[in-house]
Amino acid sequence: MKLKICGMKYLSNIQEIATLQPDYLGFIFYEKSPRFFSGELPILPKSIQKVGVFVNAYLDDILDKIQRYNLQLVQLHGNESPEFCKLFQHLNIKVIKVFSVDDTIDFQSITPYETVCDYFLFDTKGQYHGGNGTPFNWQILKNYPSKKPFFLSGGIGLENIRTIQHLNLPIHAIDVNSKFELEPGLKNTQLLKQLQHELSS
Repeated sequence: MKLKICGMKYLSNIQEIATLQPDYLGFIFYEKSPRFFSGELPILPKSIQKVGVFVNAYLDDILDKIQRYNLQLVQLHGNESPEFCKLFQHLNIKVIKVFSVDDTIDFQSITPYETVCDYFLFDTKGQYHGGNGTPFNWQILKNYPSKKPFFLSGGIGLENIRTIQHLNLPIHAIDVNSKFELEPGLKNTQLLKQLQHELSS
């Protein structure tokens, strides 16, 4: 399983976390988020893919951020249509479409996105668009009908890595955020090192 660390905000912290060489770093371009990113990015190792997180953003705004920050992926966390997702296919930008989950999920709602997205992401439905800090019942993904790899998000901490590893699902990456923070946007390097150890053992 690959690792995405989302909600990066502070320059020195970004530089420090980059030394851990995660597969993905996520930057939230949603102004209502406490992890809203508007700063400058350091030069990152090419092995780290940069993900821009957007919520019902205008296309021009997303395109501006892609160019400004040299993003490799966009994560669409709102009510974006399949037609909207398809607009990025000719840009060589990968698309992650987010689906918020509570006790149930209608897998039929995912079907229209099959051909226009590269990955799905399942996150806990809550007060915020991500970063709620609580997991959903991952067992409902046992009925996941697609072969498309997905990101798993929602309150993932050190205490449930073993559970995730035993799910036997096509999880492309885990997406961690609030459980590995000192404050919103400021990541705990030592905890993330422990996480990487757990993932590799």
